[in-house]
Amino acid sequence: MAAPCYLGWDFSTQQLKVIAIDEQLRVIYEDNVHFDKDLPEFKTQGGVYIHSDRLTVTSPVLMWVKALDMILEKMRSSGFNFSQVKALSGAGQQHGSVYWKKGSIQILKNASSELPLHQSLKGCFSVSNSPIWMDSSTASQCRALEKAVGGAQQLASVTGSRAYERFTGNQIAKIYSQNPEVYKQTERISLVSSFAASLFLGTYAPIDYSDGSGMNLLQIWEKAWSKSCLDACAPGLEERLGCPVPSHSVLGPISPYYSQRYGFSPDCKIVAFTGDNPASLAGMRLQEGDIAISLGTSDTLFLWIQEPTPALEGHILCNPVDSQTYMALLCFKNGSLMRERIRDDCASGSWDEFSKALSSTVAGNNGNLGFYFDVMEITPEAVGIHRFNRDNEKVSNFPKEVEIRALIEGQFMAKRIHAEKLGYKVLPRTRILATGGASHNKKILQVLSDVFSAPVFTIDTANSACLGSAYRAIHGLVDERNVSLADVVKLAPEPRLAVTPAPGAQELYCPLLKRYAELEQKVIYNPVPSCLVK
Repeated sequence: MAAPCYLGWDFSTQQLKVIAIDEQLRVIYEDNVHFDKDLPEFKTQGGVYIHSDRLTVTSPVLMWVKALDMILEKMRSSGFNFSQVKALSGAGQQHGSVYWKKGSIQILKNASSELPLHQSLKGCFSVSNSPIWMDSSTASQCRALEKAVGGAQQLASVTGSRAYERFTGNQIAKIYSQNPEVYKQTERISLVSSFAASLFLGTYAPIDYSDGSGMNLLQIWEKAWSKSCLDACAPGLEERLGCPVPSHSVLGPISPYYSQRYGFSPDCKIVAFTGDNPASLAGMRLQEGDIAISLGTSDTLFLWIQEPTPALEGHILCNPVDSQTYMALLCFKNGSLMRERIRDDCASGSWDEFSKALSSTVAGNNGNLGFYFDVMEITPEAVGIHRFNRDNEKVSNFPKEVEIRALIEGQFMAKRIHAEKLGYKVLPRTRILATGGASHNKKILQVLSDVFSAPVFTIDTANSACLGSAYRAIHGLVDERNVSLADVVKLAPEPRLAVTPAPGAQELYCPLLKRYAELEQKVIYNPVPSCLVK
């Protein structure tokens, strides 16, 4: 008898990935299909179509189905034993949506195992190109939604986020207003995650609470659709979305199609799929009080929050591994590219020189503070370089080593300030889990640790959404016995302690954080109203 294993899937923007882990949580198989390279017939660039208005961004639904056919064939030809899979779960790029044509559920249920799935499903979608998270063509729908529910803050208080152009509710509203006939022909609307789960289930899979809270449609407290939000987007929307479910739900056994075509056990269970960010929280094994910081091209914060306070910035989502708590998400556009620019300008392009300059200056930078935004920032909405001396006076430049410390301290102070605005509290047990390019630089991590007054650990998270999906597959099977994800992943390798806060860091940064928050108000982008422009 083959040892049991669990599959995790990730339907991401540029590729479809799969990972298999055994009961000791060891990775025993990994593979991917790269959309541009492996499926050139769809002619995508970076997995997407950017339309002529430069705002509309979509991906072909059938490409995702064909990628699944292709990866399963690759697994079969490598000798992978599908009969040992006890459960599977997955992740999808957040906010994307799939539109099933009337009658498609019967085709999905009765797909012939003689054919690749994409051939059976080719006529099933009323919208052939799915709007995805990169789309920003729904500004008017966002304004209408906020107006309908009493303003941006009210919408955030109900759904966890103010209206965002990429969020699914606004995308549905656009399709309904521009193509009412297409909307009428649609019997079910899935997120990318629940669409992918539907392919395995052989029937429409429900949307889970966590990914559902990235739609501007779900009441995050009651975990039910908001009638006023649904009504503002399109008629008859609730029946097209189905009932949302807890993220750890076992949806049912795998469709007979997979048992007949690939040899999966008919007992293999499908655990609800979720968004890629929630799945990454599971893959990084966050616990209450933890922060995960991905220091990449843009910087992203994942927070585990007990009592969130939704704001006009950032996102509050239902926690995918603990339905009593929440996760918060903050994104900062000016991440690594800004650090690299200052490294080039002030440290001859050398990270070693950059690190030496950081070490040569004192924590707190003698009161010098800076805001560094080469491109319009998301949090806060600001652009440009703004430097302030210890007396809060604007200055035009800093010495090179002061510039370097001002950049790094400023980036991390902004992260702490905006995390706390969303209700996050640094606890005595708080750990910061750092990943991404800059997490390899110990001097940068030291500043992070000092600003947050918490130890920083590093974690290898290649394919964290995929791995998190495999962990969630196991968790789904045992959750009804009140087993936590932390218990499930005990055997996984622990993150490595990188740095701890320097003595006195908390006392030093407390007043600086307050000053930084006050100065931030001075740099927030306030465009001059067009009526005042001469």
